[in-house]
Amino acid sequence: MAQLFSDAWINELKDAWNAEPEVCDKLAEIDFDSVITCGFKDEEEPRCVFIVEKGKAVSAGLYNGETPDWDMRASEDDWMKWVKKPLGMTSMGMAVATGKLKFKSGDFGAMFKNPSMAGPFVKSFALMSKIGAEA
Repeated sequence: MAQLFSDAWINELKDAWNAEPEVCDKLAEIDFDSVITCGFKDEEEPRCVFIVEKGKAVSAGLYNGETPDWDMRASEDDWMKWVKKPLGMTSMGMAVATGKLKFKSGDFGAMFKNPSMAGPFVKSFALMSKIGAEA
């Protein structure tokens, strides 16, 4: 099992993303392109980056100055909790409302109201529990 946000971990997530039709195929239907980063709330820069073109994750790795469309941040404890038990639609809304999950970039409200994006987004969190992570 790889360390959370390591190069190995984000590449496992990329492979899981591309193997999950409910994520990559659904996002391909809406020509979803995005630079997604994630990391810890108390750090200036994200830890890793994930690039999606037409729904497919085309590259992933350690953050190297890319400009994110979506930048998600949480504490290490919360990330590890979600790796063990992924967020669902309701718990994700609560995590955002309570500040446990922060979006430094991206319009969570608009995305959450769009079923063609919200469903795959929630399912992408479930992929983290499939691959697991070490703190």
